[in-house]
Amino acid sequence: MLELFKALADPCRLRLVGVLLNAELTVQELTQIMGMGQSRISRHLKILAEAGVLAVKRQGTWSYYRAGDANPFFCAIRPEFERELEQLPERREDLAAVAQALEARRKRSQEFFDRHAAQWDQLSRTLLPVPEYQESLLDKVPEAAVLLEIGVGTGVLLAELARRAGRVIGVDHSPAMLEEARRRLAKVGVQGAELRLGDMNHLPLADGGAGCVVANMVLHHAPRPETVLAEIARVLAPQGTLLVADLARHEQEWAREQLADQWLGFEDGELKGWLKGAGFSGITIDRVSSGNGAEDVLLVQAVKA
Repeated sequence: MLELFKALADPCRLRLVGVLLNAELTVQELTQIMGMGQSRISRHLKILAEAGVLAVKRQGTWSYYRAGDANPFFCAIRPEFERELEQLPERREDLAAVAQALEARRKRSQEFFDRHAAQWDQLSRTLLPVPEYQESLLDKVPEAAVLLEIGVGTGVLLAELARRAGRVIGVDHSPAMLEEARRRLAKVGVQGAELRLGDMNHLPLADGGAGCVVANMVLHHAPRPETVLAEIARVLAPQGTLLVADLARHEQEWAREQLADQWLGFEDGELKGWLKGAGFSGITIDRVSSGNGAEDVLLVQAVKA
């Protein structure tokens, strides 16, 4: 208790905890949100992390901070602590700054894909090769009246999914990518697939509107993957199936700039934690490996409880 009280007995650290209870952020983002220098922010983060209030996840040269659960006493008082945070005079401005930081992540991603839509298929295969996994993913697709694919890109997978469901809807946040997908679907003779402009954090679909949702190589572009999984749970019907194909954890730091990747892949444990938190059960994760230098792929299947 003494360590916790000492760690929290500072107005700046209270604000930091309040911010990190709402998002997982880097030191650079926190300096902008808090309006403080990096050394000062880093010192406060170190104190809070040592007290078990914060947890840090390192990906390449970046470190992401979030509220942790290593201090049992903090976990016990957290509900009341969060209510009291609303009384901080800077609270409204801090939350607005967090929203701006997450929007900046989303905007960078959209601008990148709009700019590279026409060359995306070749670019992604050349820069960050992965083993062949599409057939394994398609084998997991159940029969569904409505199937939703998030982040359709140029429509490569959507063309195959359209043959496995009564109605297929493809969503992407890039108008340029949707145009490429529209051209591909017309070229291969796929009719009836709906293409919708929308963000994976706010899917343009009613509650329970899909029997199956497929997220193929999109989660590592999400500012907050756990928020996306919760949104997917919203649009899935009860007992609906979620299929995710994404990169396993890797150390290709350059992918942030050259491929607009927000995350350098994922660990099995963090995916399972997010999925359980979003209300999924029956979670299975298969790893598709390759011996030729390609990055491993995780194939995830889960059911909305």
